[in-house]
Amino acid sequence: MPTELSAEQAAARLGPVDTLGITLGPGQPPALLRALGARQDWSNLRVFGALLAVGTELFSRPGVHYVSGFYGPIERALRDMGADIEFAAADFRRFAPLLERQAPRVMTTVATPPDADGWCSLSLHAGGTVGELRRAGADPERLLIVEVSDSYPRTFGYGSRRHALHVDEIDILVRSTDAPLALPGGDVPPTEVERSIARHAVGFIGSGATLQTGIGAIPNQIATLLAEGDGTGYGLHTEMFTDGCMHLHRAGKITNTGKGQYDGVSVTTFAFGSQELYSWLDDNRDVAFLPVDIVNSPEVIAANTDMISINGALAVDIQGQVIADTIDGGQFSGIGGAEDFVAGAGLELSDRSLICLPSTFVKDGELRSRIVPWFGPGAVITTPRQQVDVIVTEYGAAELEGRTVRERGEALAAIAHPQFRDALLAAALRAAKGRSPVG
Repeated sequence: MPTELSAEQAAARLGPVDTLGITLGPGQPPALLRALGARQDWSNLRVFGALLAVGTELFSRPGVHYVSGFYGPIERALRDMGADIEFAAADFRRFAPLLERQAPRVMTTVATPPDADGWCSLSLHAGGTVGELRRAGADPERLLIVEVSDSYPRTFGYGSRRHALHVDEIDILVRSTDAPLALPGGDVPPTEVERSIARHAVGFIGSGATLQTGIGAIPNQIATLLAEGDGTGYGLHTEMFTDGCMHLHRAGKITNTGKGQYDGVSVTTFAFGSQELYSWLDDNRDVAFLPVDIVNSPEVIAANTDMISINGALAVDIQGQVIADTIDGGQFSGIGGAEDFVAGAGLELSDRSLICLPSTFVKDGELRSRIVPWFGPGAVITTPRQQVDVIVTEYGAAELEGRTVRERGEALAAIAHPQFRDALLAAALRAAKGRSPVG
């Protein structure tokens, strides 16, 4: 049985020199991280995690070094204020083996209180930490700290893959009343650009397709159009379960039949959204949480029937290279699972991978194109050109798979803002027969 301690007592079990592994986003233990942030005696605490979703002073303390696999608003703020933070580039599915290599002495997560049989549901996050949580609990030289709160929804795995830890696996149990961070519920109406992008994207989604969607206004608008449309019988196999996914369920559009695997349930590895979403997920067996190495495996993704992946981007060049996680070379978000799903959908010609973005943005009062002839020095590519299938803007969709560089450039020029089309077409012409598009 675990030792029950307060968050402050549990935080004291870490040494000034130590290593700590935390889960991604909604799986992070709020009370424990705040208690760790209250300490000021750190000499060399190394923390491995991603997408911070808890307010804590820990990562701004001297002597604390944070390695993040995905930047969110908190990571960007920490970087800008001079905290000791670094980015580790990795696809989401690689988080598990990379964390195993680091083998932090202390592992921690949030969970629900134990049920009558002693099982603590891992609630909103499976991700890449489940294996390392169990290894830490089984190793007498390591420490597994689990914070439990009734404010977290009880969720489930699939078959023999239980989405839970047993109390007998836990070294220290911390009880709290904290609730998960809730994101806005989508009350902000979409722009006309977002509506147009969604309309073009929906044209690729037929009844019975299996869907992966990300977060944001465009995926939410796609979900809205699908919920209101005539299509039906969809399946869900998505790394992140969002409010849009919930709305599709409520509209009766998700049946999860005929997917070819995990029939009868929507598959995800973590959920992040509104409090309404968290309440809907509580005790809901229509959604199965599985480790990311399963959910984001390209081979598993490809085995789904008519897989359609829908992701966003920040920029694309006429070669089809995509930048999705950096701005002017500076880290903005992370590679995450987008590349996993682009690769998975690319294994079957009947599957489609849609990358959606507005055609322009405004910087310093100047209209600029997100579709460019080529990227400049310092650009960091997220998705290589050979893996890109369809690019969608408010002007239409460019199908790139199997096309030459010239054909790609012409297709992308057609969905760019009219102000920038001539430059893109000129670059595409220069790139004919495998030449460089650079003038």
